Amino acid sequence: MLVIAIDTGGTFTDLAAFDLTTRRFVSTKSLTTYDNLANGAFDCLRKADISPADGVVFKHGTTLAINSLLQRMGARTALVATKGFRDLLEMARGNRPDPFDLFYRRHPPLIERDMRFEIAERMSAKGEADQAPDKAEVAKLASHLRSLDVESVAVAFLNSYVAPEHEEQVAQWLKEMLPGVFVTRSTELSREWYEYERTATAAANAYVGPQVAGYVRDLNHRLQKDGFEGRFFLMASNGGMLGVQNVLETPIALVESGPVGGSIGAATFAKRLGIQNAIAFDMGGTTAKCALVQDGRFDVKSVYHVGGYARGFPIRGAVIDIVEVGAGGGSIAWLDAQARLYVGPKSAGSMPGPVAYGRGGAEPTVTDANIVLGKVDPDGFLGGAMKLDAAAAARAIRERLAEPLGYGGHDGVLRIADGIVTIASVTMAGAIKRITLEKGLDPRDYTLFAFGGGGPLHACDIARQLAIPHVVIPPEPGNFSALGMLLANLRLDETVTFIRPVDDDALAASEQVFDELSERMAAALRQEIADTEVSFERYAEIRYRGQTHSVRTPLNGVKDPAGVRRRFEEVYRTRYGHADAKKAIEFVSLAVAAHGGMAGPALDTLQCQSGGTEPAFRRRSVYFGATNGAVETRVYRRNELPAGFAKEGPALIEEYGSTTAIGPQDRFSVGELGEIHIHLGRQQKSS
Repeated sequence: MLVIAIDTGGTFTDLAAFDLTTRRFVSTKSLTTYDNLANGAFDCLRKADISPADGVVFKHGTTLAINSLLQRMGARTALVATKGFRDLLEMARGNRPDPFDLFYRRHPPLIERDMRFEIAERMSAKGEADQAPDKAEVAKLASHLRSLDVESVAVAFLNSYVAPEHEEQVAQWLKEMLPGVFVTRSTELSREWYEYERTATAAANAYVGPQVAGYVRDLNHRLQKDGFEGRFFLMASNGGMLGVQNVLETPIALVESGPVGGSIGAATFAKRLGIQNAIAFDMGGTTAKCALVQDGRFDVKSVYHVGGYARGFPIRGAVIDIVEVGAGGGSIAWLDAQARLYVGPKSAGSMPGPVAYGRGGAEPTVTDANIVLGKVDPDGFLGGAMKLDAAAAARAIRERLAEPLGYGGHDGVLRIADGIVTIASVTMAGAIKRITLEKGLDPRDYTLFAFGGGGPLHACDIARQLAIPHVVIPPEPGNFSALGMLLANLRLDETVTFIRPVDDDALAASEQVFDELSERMAAALRQEIADTEVSFERYAEIRYRGQTHSVRTPLNGVKDPAGVRRRFEEVYRTRYGHADAKKAIEFVSLAVAAHGGMAGPALDTLQCQSGGTEPAFRRRSVYFGATNGAVETRVYRRNELPAGFAKEGPALIEEYGSTTAIGPQDRFSVGELGEIHIHLGRQQKSS
């Protein structure tokens, strides 16, 4: 009776599993296998001595969709648009996010112009059919697409968000005429009025569809071949689990599948620990991610930009508001032509990996720097299962960085290694500023909840830069994204355009829309798990009349227009620092998030502490920056630390998938769930 969760990351593939009968928890990790991502998952199962036949639920998160989009390695895709709107992807929006860059260019559209086609159809803005599509024209187009060896087709028509009949009809014809070709339409992904965003979302869904579908089917087949007879779910970008059939139809829902598991775990732990405001910070081998958790919930945004807001393209749909930067354990440190030191965004990944891995890597990374500083034990990495070459790491830093910069000897190598770690920490602190300071929030009011293989190593440095006084390291931080998937429930999000002034009539009409959405979504969730307990959250995009942009406003429990206005002004004032009590406001869209419960572990079953009171430790010299230099540091094993244990820093706390570094001015204690609380001492003010 196992619930199994596997998270495929850029460097490592992590497994967490929980036995519903014995309440036993197990975790492990393996290097990600880029030639076939499923091999890394099965290697984890082998290392954990788990048979798929014992699983009742299999949960999986993968970066396959986002990597396919970023690397432009998707299917050969065509777009079918309303006549006259072939170039919508090219025209995009008229804004210029980076106005002072004279060489500014957006990333090119996923589908090139010679693969974008038009048909004569037209739906009015009121949902009236001005011109119906012609089947003969569609048949001629299908024949041409077949000659182009098209693998995937996106259908996106003007005003289909009001009435999708034309889009549905043409998509159905193309499925019949092009067997084996992935066909998607914009209105099965979004029913909002943003024509460009809706078309871009359909294009992206078609672009990744064949690759994601092939991977999911192959993984499912291999699991079933090994005896798995349970339910297979994938981690969706909205923080919920999605059934296989839904994924095969809307693979773009996995665009941020990899990082969100940790946010779910952070929200669950924060709520249990009574932490109202937390920053979920995940540092892995390739990237670092952060998200806000407030009142046990994470922020969800309605649009996500692949490749960044300034130059990327939008995906319209519910995505946890995660900021990601190219700073991870595998991030490469390098010098530019002016001999300036940079870290990332290029990563060594799992192959060849950091120099110390001994897999052919020649360029020094953040992990190599932490080994040289003494923060990572080369003989104890992954519980001693993977020996690291500390001498090779030091040699790479000396030859590639220290000597070219004029730093000689062992002390020079330490100074450069510390510089690498500091630059990486500054980059990651910048990501946290983007989700706090840039939204009018003070990071000092938050607890830094750090996980991932590298998060606990860097958490105190990052918190010190931002004057965050409190850091929490959860149990199993190196496998925390997979653990978060164990805690994840079903979730569906749906949004519809609803442009009305905020008054009594609009509120009454919104109730009907909310009820219809809720009924349909509850039925969809119960198709996945028949007896799941369903709950709902209601939101609206609201703006001042005359504005272009809106803000997502929670509406649960709101009974009248005055209540809607209060909620809107609270959100608006937090975001922008002011609100206008006299200006009229209006709805733009209505959204429902439907949650369905799933069986999973209780948090207190994840503890792994001993019952002793004074655990054993050893000492190691660790370099804590130029101010402190090399300091004799106590090194503990995490599973030997009992609840209530407390000490002053400096200290290192080692475990299978990670190491927690506590600075000389800091102190730490172990909480009731096995979490480590770090209270920072002397702090620097954030610049």
